[in-house]
Amino acid sequence: MIDGIPHRVRTGVQWRDLPERFGPWKTVYERHRLWSGDGTWERLLQQVQAAADAAGEIDWGISVDSTIVRAHQHAAGARTEPPPAPAPKGVAMGDRQGETPWQSPVTRLVEVAQEAAVLTTWLRT
Repeated sequence: MIDGIPHRVRTGVQWRDLPERFGPWKTVYERHRLWSGDGTWERLLQQVQAAADAAGEIDWGISVDSTIVRAHQHAAGARTEPPPAPAPKGVAMGDRQGETPWQSPVTRLVEVAQEAAVLTTWLRT
């Protein structure tokens, strides 16, 4: 039954498809689940590593991976600044240059409020 757990991990077979020689699949699954939850597998690994280290069978040297991941050809030369915002319809390009898209409505709202204040003052006189 214990050999069924490494077999399942090594082959990737479904629990229900374990060969009968490992015993009932549900028993193998339950043991794996319980031992994973209570730390049995970690303790076993630590003991095996300690015994192998004491016997000088482990080389604790560092291995560095030098994998290269290629970028898509269109990934090179990306813009560093956002593209310019399109001008609103009916506005000449020179009229609103340098403004961000949210400044145009705010600026126009301020202008309308100022015009309304002037108009109200004129009507009162």
